[in-house]
Amino acid sequence: MAEMLFGFSANRRILAGLLVNLLSSICIVFINKWIYVHYGFPNMTLTLVHFVVTWLGLYICQKMDIFAPKSLPVRRIVWLALSFCGFVAFTNLSLQNNSIGTYQLAKAMTTPVIILIQTTYYKKTFSTKIKLTLVPITLGVILNSYYDVRFNLLGTVFATLGVLVTSLYQVWVGAKQHELQVNSMQLLYYQAPLSSVFLLCVVPLFEPLTGDGGIFGPWSLPALATVLFSGVVAFLVNLSIYWIIGNTSAVTYNMFGHFKFCITLVGGYLLFHDPLSLNQALGILCTLAGILSYTHFKLIEQEEGKSRLAQRP
Repeated sequence: MAEMLFGFSANRRILAGLLVNLLSSICIVFINKWIYVHYGFPNMTLTLVHFVVTWLGLYICQKMDIFAPKSLPVRRIVWLALSFCGFVAFTNLSLQNNSIGTYQLAKAMTTPVIILIQTTYYKKTFSTKIKLTLVPITLGVILNSYYDVRFNLLGTVFATLGVLVTSLYQVWVGAKQHELQVNSMQLLYYQAPLSSVFLLCVVPLFEPLTGDGGIFGPWSLPALATVLFSGVVAFLVNLSIYWIIGNTSAVTYNMFGHFKFCITLVGGYLLFHDPLSLNQALGILCTLAGILSYTHFKLIEQEEGKSRLAQRP
């Protein structure tokens, strides 16, 4: 009975984490869109602000005794911090040098690459049923974006590097929590400032420092207030990402990412009357079918795992 209550409580916490991530991720998309359209704030600088605010938020949390920092050697998380910078840089370069359709199609490849990395280097096994759920998801993404898929050499290179680095980053977020025996807050508390320093070195290569649209402005007070608010929402996004991956897996988080993509498309259609073609509608249904199948098979495997543990003497 106690095990059942514990399992129910754990599932409730995971659902709560997914809900926080869903709401904050949708919110950050609209806030960032507002910032780009109305203020023209530079993209990567905004990401830097997000991670600085994330660290400040965690600093306040530890002062309030919400979590206790754990001393970690920098060399153990330096690659995680660098992979985050690579993920931001190559994702932006991919978006800059590819069409939206090509960009979305490349992002969909993150899930199979994560499975490949975890199978090859971490000796993690995935059942055939779980692997097959990638088929309708990938088909759904293709149906959603094929009309805008165009390839060029430079864009393909950036998209490929983006997929590889993003996959590594998400795998390491989970692996480092288990390897270093830390929770999501403890790991992010060290990674956020380190990534901010690395990102600070990268940003001037991609964005102007001064003048209109430059890092140092001039910016109006409403623009700075909106950017700060987006940083607070980004704190919830970053923390929930780490928590979800640490308590489930990088693959599960990716599946949830596909679900958020579908919700964004449907939300745009219902709330803003964005056009939604028949192919896109079919793509959404295919993607959702794959996500539901993954969830169904994952829950069955978890129950089978618990049964095997219970039968052990």
